[in-house]
Amino acid sequence: MRATRTIIGLLIIIFLALPILVGVIWTVGVTKAAVSPELISDLPREIIDEFPRYLDDIIRDAQDPSVIRDADTRTWFTAVSRASMKPTDVLERSGISGWMEGELSRSLAKIGETLRGQRDPDPISLDLRPLKEALRSGEIERYVEDVLQQLPACDEEGLNAWMVLADRSSWEFEDLPPCLPDMDLALSVMRAELTADVDDVPDEVEFFEGVDFIPFGFSKVVVWLSYLLFLIPAGFLILGSLVGSSSAGSFCRWFGVSTFIGGLIPLGMSLFVGGITHWAIRWAPHMKTEEWSSDLGLLILGKIDWIPMMIVDKIFSPVAVVSGVVCIVGVFFFAVSFLMGRNK
Repeated sequence: MRATRTIIGLLIIIFLALPILVGVIWTVGVTKAAVSPELISDLPREIIDEFPRYLDDIIRDAQDPSVIRDADTRTWFTAVSRASMKPTDVLERSGISGWMEGELSRSLAKIGETLRGQRDPDPISLDLRPLKEALRSGEIERYVEDVLQQLPACDEEGLNAWMVLADRSSWEFEDLPPCLPDMDLALSVMRAELTADVDDVPDEVEFFEGVDFIPFGFSKVVVWLSYLLFLIPAGFLILGSLVGSSSAGSFCRWFGVSTFIGGLIPLGMSLFVGGITHWAIRWAPHMKTEEWSSDLGLLILGKIDWIPMMIVDKIFSPVAVVSGVVCIVGVFFFAVSFLMGRNK
């Protein structure tokens, strides 16, 4: 009879309690990450602060033949580097940096305050009209003209390529010939593309539109509600432990060991998957270089790979933390079992 109860208890724990517990830990961890102010508001603000430095690094390295094998791409970046203004200066003078540090940063800060429960979830509007005006500013056009003047003169083939672009509704950077045709022709091509891209940008973006007041903070409510899911695996763990045990002490050991294993599995999974994801972000693109038309994409990925890796860390870290807490709970009940006496 006791052996039968032990087998039934093990079956309940192995096939019901543990799979559900692992799933709930991942659900709670990912939910906590998804509504985290650190992921939604703080990380973008950090990216804004670091962006200019990485832009300068990309421009410098893009002129290196050992990094960028395509001569046309190197010619364009050489022209960019020879312009009288640096791209970071253009961002500042045109007002793009001011919009990022002002309007965008304030909106992200408000989103973070809402998620932390420091303000009501009133609609937050991100005004994109100043950004659009900055992109249409004369500073941008003067900079483009400055860069174009650093290019070598076009031959007949290059001139024809520019004329083809003038007839297109859109084009990619790789399509640009690395030479200067008639300045009016080049500026009209660049201006038409920039105008089309800016027109596609909405005037504003609304956050928390239609969201009523939520006490204690949006993220806190969502996370606390997700914690209620632990009642499901806890019920099966208690059931399995009650069936398989024969005393209060053995029940605590059953419950403690099962809970510890249930926390250890997702902890190992989160560390393993996070490590594999880091490796994939850093190395996988280099394994398929033939799929890139130039090395520019690989260069950019190499410079900004810290962004997706930080996102990965902020997603998997809560899973590891929740798993660790579950493991501690398991160790606690296992230790308590020895205070209650061993099962005879």
